[in-house]
Amino acid sequence: MTLVCVPLVARTVEAMQADAAAAAAAAADLVEIRLDFIEGFRPREHLPRLLRGCPLPALVTYRPNWEGGQYEGDDTTRFEALRLAMELGVDYVDIELKVADKFISFLSGSKPEKCKLIVSSHNYESTPSCEELTDLVARIQAVGADIVKIATTATDIVDVSRMFQVMVHCQVPMIGLVMSEKGLMSRVLSPKFGGYLTFGTLDATKSSASGQPTVEELLDIYNIRHIGPDTKVLGLIANPVKQSKSPILHNKCLQSVGYNAVYLPLLADDLARFLNTYSSPDFSGFSCSLPFKVNAVQCCHEHDPVAKLIGAINTIIRRPDGKLVGYNTDYIGAISAIEDGIGGPGSKDAAVSPLAGRLVVVVGAGGAGKAIAYGAKEKGARVVVANRTYEKAVSLASAVGGHALRLAELETFRPEEGMILANATSLGMYPNVDGTPIPKKALSFYGVVFDAVYAPKVTRLLREAEECGVKVVSGVEMFVRQAMGQFERFTGGIEAPESLMREIAAKYT
Repeated sequence: MTLVCVPLVARTVEAMQADAAAAAAAAADLVEIRLDFIEGFRPREHLPRLLRGCPLPALVTYRPNWEGGQYEGDDTTRFEALRLAMELGVDYVDIELKVADKFISFLSGSKPEKCKLIVSSHNYESTPSCEELTDLVARIQAVGADIVKIATTATDIVDVSRMFQVMVHCQVPMIGLVMSEKGLMSRVLSPKFGGYLTFGTLDATKSSASGQPTVEELLDIYNIRHIGPDTKVLGLIANPVKQSKSPILHNKCLQSVGYNAVYLPLLADDLARFLNTYSSPDFSGFSCSLPFKVNAVQCCHEHDPVAKLIGAINTIIRRPDGKLVGYNTDYIGAISAIEDGIGGPGSKDAAVSPLAGRLVVVVGAGGAGKAIAYGAKEKGARVVVANRTYEKAVSLASAVGGHALRLAELETFRPEEGMILANATSLGMYPNVDGTPIPKKALSFYGVVFDAVYAPKVTRLLREAEECGVKVVSGVEMFVRQAMGQFERFTGGIEAPESLMREIAAKYT
């Protein structure tokens, strides 16, 4: 079982003791005591206090500044502190590969059998090739490490795959982690690829390296105790991705039905490169969001007819034969949410859609915009497309038999009363919450305003529309409904737990 380790980076012994107690309460397996963070650290006074009252097994690290730590002194003083920690019964000590030979000679064979020696190497710039990582593992083993630790940095999410390959084939206990937000997958999937431990912080302000999740996220959201070699990997491929609530929603629902999968936020730069790199059948399904929904069409071998018609994909399923099949659940999610917003619950199931004959102004010509435009047309609406890049608005409008506008024209566009506005851009999405696609004074032209953005739940667009007395439909509705369609495809047909999805969406958006 991969251990969950909480790094302790407080500046005082008292604060570190309190954090150790909090780590135990959070159900972590061990703590990493970072001696280099303690101000005025005095080994013989502070180490007994830290170790004898520690409620969890402890790993002691005294990281020098030349390896990314805080310690600026000489090696001898540092070595003496680490040896004292061993004498006091610490479970693990971490020493850097660069000085491992020197440290082992300093110990002169006096290392207690109980104490495991972690020999570590950190690369804060990149992740080397598989061959270089394999050579590094061999060098660390050769100096006498009980546990190999390699931490690199992801400049692209595909870098993590190289760490996974090395971990799977390593014959000794190994900690293999890739730093930065693009490396998060390495931390969550450590149990799947045989990692000895992974780090989870008490909160975002108490991290010891870039990209560490919290212990609560590891245990409660990602359900790391139940991740193993057979666990399927799902996730949201997007850029940016950290604002998404999809990982919370899908993981909670996967847990509720007992499906062996974990859903991750996947910060990617290139969709095709990601899909080609993570081509194992275990990487079995993905949500696809900005800016990849249109490009996803070219990445899939087969397409659901609706997705092909729309020309945008938000769901990718990898079949056992490796073929990628693209779907669009945005279409159903958005249109049904707007229908219910117009005509009340159940209106989407009526013989004639409440959208029929209405003028729908779609802002945005990307993946979500295409889904809404095609869906509105199918329901009998008249469609106008407004977009910052006018040529894209013209292209989409022509495809659905509608009209195109420049984004600036929305300010004075008022051909009739009671129009429906649907924002399908990222304007107003966290962290740029002050963005809006249309001036407030123009909102009174509309009868209903829908915003596909759901984080925050009440965007500037929706707030200003309500202030103008206009009926609003939150993107949370689209979020839940499209997620239900994705969940059933991810799980091979298991019915999505709608009530749980709504409960989670209400809590976290």
